[in-house]
Amino acid sequence: MAKRTLQQWLEYQQGAHARGIDLGLERVHEVWGRMGVPRPARVVITVGGTNGKGSTVAFLEAMLRAGGMHVGAYTSPHILRYNERIRIDGIDASDDALVAAFERIEAARGVDSKQAKSKQEVPLTYFEFGTLAALDLFARAKLDVALLEVGLGGRLDAVNIVDADAAIVTTVDLDHMEYLGDDRESIGREKAGIFRAEKPAIIGESDPPQSLLDQARRIGARVLRAGHEYVTPVHGDHWTWRSDEVALQLPMPILAAPSQIANAAAAIAALRSLRGVLDWDPRAIAEGVREAKLAGRLQKLGSDPTLIVDVAHNPQAARELARWLQANPVAGKTLAVFGALQDKDVNGIVYALDGNIAHWYLAGLESDSPRALPVARLAQRMRKATRSISFSEHADVSTALQIARAHAEPHDRILAFGSFFVVAAVIRSNATHA
Repeated sequence: MAKRTLQQWLEYQQGAHARGIDLGLERVHEVWGRMGVPRPARVVITVGGTNGKGSTVAFLEAMLRAGGMHVGAYTSPHILRYNERIRIDGIDASDDALVAAFERIEAARGVDSKQAKSKQEVPLTYFEFGTLAALDLFARAKLDVALLEVGLGGRLDAVNIVDADAAIVTTVDLDHMEYLGDDRESIGREKAGIFRAEKPAIIGESDPPQSLLDQARRIGARVLRAGHEYVTPVHGDHWTWRSDEVALQLPMPILAAPSQIANAAAAIAALRSLRGVLDWDPRAIAEGVREAKLAGRLQKLGSDPTLIVDVAHNPQAARELARWLQANPVAGKTLAVFGALQDKDVNGIVYALDGNIAHWYLAGLESDSPRALPVARLAQRMRKATRSISFSEHADVSTALQIARAHAEPHDRILAFGSFFVVAAVIRSNATHA
């Protein structure tokens, strides 16, 4: 049989399980066990939360690498290439490395393997394949630190098969409610599932759901909460991270959103909690805060008019986006290119940004994802959200962006957001346009 390419593997994985999302640890734990339960690194940090996970991983990665650590990072989803999900020392995994990992996973789950003939075949989702591939590649790289971003929730997410040395929950808000519950307390309880007894549990917001705190304390985790065990006063062009006797004077992050200081602070709290097993290096921390970058987070792609892309896709992220727009006004108006998936709270997103956007160019995403909200239905939700909103409907992101550009004046700003698929399409379209 001819060897599958990476693209063929990804297409195969999309159909290898009857459900795209199937929360639970039994199946992935079984395959991981058959692979020998490899520890992905000497030290493991898990990052969960509604928003800010990817940015917090980026800060940790930058800080640790600035200190000379050998670091792997697993994040999702990707923007342009699947390979972005697994990085070792800042370099995306190669096609060959991913294919080899998928072949090992396939053999372990009981498919096409002489050694596995007697084993029952274990179904895995697309995300579970990726998680096991990350664990496999990280273990083979003999890392100092592995950073694992939770995909959805926490307690039943595939990443949670690993007992982390420290776990971060950045924020808790309403998203993925069909899986996690319809209020912050229910969602907080699910996200607290990544905490471990006697291990640091970093909470990146000062007012989390009580369920998150209760669960952390019930299992005996060591809680470090923003605004309590550590504080982050801002002083003009710099800020301070302070906890007990430690005070670090730090530069402002390149990552622009107001919440990025909270994300960087949670990352620092995790490193401080692990100072017995990792070097505490204030110089590397400051360098990491200053240099951390991440695509699709208020990323500027062009000028005249300014083009900004952001992966904000739920009400909490939209509120953060509104804060940034208000703090960074333009001489002209702000136009939005917006598309969403079916499970997203469009009303909440629109409400958060109402008054900040002059016109919305709605875009269909059907060619990118079967979960996409068709543009006609997106328009219906927009009308329900508010009668005063100005919007137009467009077949796809490229068309919406093209028309927004045609209507924009040089001093205007175009903001493209709502989904990773929107950001990816704009980045590709912008490269062609340039």
